[in-house]
Amino acid sequence: MTRPDDPAIPASAQERPASAPERPAEIRPRTTARRTPGGASRRGPADPVKTLLHHHRDLCERAVDPLEIAAGLEAHGLTDRTAARYRHRDVFALAEELYARVPPRTRAPAAGPTTGSVPVPGPDADARAAWTLLALLPGAACLATAGVLRVTEGLLGDGTRALVTVVGAVLACLALRACLARGPLRAPEGAGRAGMYGCWLLSYAVYGEELLAQVMTGGPDGPWDGTPAPLLGLAAAVAPAAWCAHLFTVHAQRRLAGSRALEEFGAGIRPLLLASVTLFLGALLPLLLLADLGLGGSGTPVAAACLGVLFFVARLLAAHGLPEPGTAALAAACAVEAGAPALVLAARLPGLEPLAQPVNALVSTGGTGAVSALACGGAAVGLLLHAAFALSRASAHTRS
Repeated sequence: MTRPDDPAIPASAQERPASAPERPAEIRPRTTARRTPGGASRRGPADPVKTLLHHHRDLCERAVDPLEIAAGLEAHGLTDRTAARYRHRDVFALAEELYARVPPRTRAPAAGPTTGSVPVPGPDADARAAWTLLALLPGAACLATAGVLRVTEGLLGDGTRALVTVVGAVLACLALRACLARGPLRAPEGAGRAGMYGCWLLSYAVYGEELLAQVMTGGPDGPWDGTPAPLLGLAAAVAPAAWCAHLFTVHAQRRLAGSRALEEFGAGIRPLLLASVTLFLGALLPLLLLADLGLGGSGTPVAAACLGVLFFVARLLAAHGLPEPGTAALAAACAVEAGAPALVLAARLPGLEPLAQPVNALVSTGGTGAVSALACGGAAVGLLLHAAFALSRASAHTRS
């Protein structure tokens, strides 16, 4: 007998037993997972942008333009290279799609005048006039105090002159505090302990050289004379610092609006930062020279210029939400300035004479001001290198 499934017998000749029920149509077998040409099975969501939107929904809902989303994604570690995983050429294109997918009702309108969809950076003319006036007050307070002391020289006693100096210093500090609370030098997250370190550096700029000179000659022998010229020059340079910071912020915002890649934006910010620091230094040096000549000095204000650049870069970082590097640089400069007289005093102990050799070599080469110049100059250069990297990120230029 032949089997019913014998291929030699045609299908029509095969008889089904009468008692057997009719078989239903066969269910097609389940197809295997779709494979890529390389043989690996395709995994992951069909829309990766949807997953990214779910992870960063809060950022996308609060953003007032795609640039803020791009800066937020860059702050979370996304780069133009990783944007390719989400099928976009760069972070800016990915941010535009995320911005378009968020419902419009969840976004608040951008404040201030706009040109198209890009907000115009910078305050208006009234606001600029307000913080410019505040930036002039510290220099005006110091100049008025120096003028009163110069006019009343020989007419007032030491106690009265000291009182005038204290009142002028208090007024200058209040004016500086008001200036740093508004305008382009305002730090939205605070400056931490930078104020304490700044007071030390300013005090050393006035009294440090005379103190170090007395320590190296066997002292200190008593009260030492101060040199208020650096303080006057630095106070007058607050206004140029505010304008240089304002120009840097405005041009950085415009470059961010016109950039289409993070590398392109970073490459354009570094020359802009260097130009801002150079512009500030060009305004600071004449003010320091004029203050030194007006108060009867004859020295070259190299140390004061280094201190001014250090203050400017530290405050620029704090104004963009990065106060920690500036605080660390100011603390390092304070440590070097405090360590110089400490080493000289420690070298008086038996067997510790070599501790004073670095300070003696530095002072014999550049004078007592070389210690402050080295401390503030080294800290300023290191902080500027860090700022060139930190401020080249788009996340450092978002505005609330």
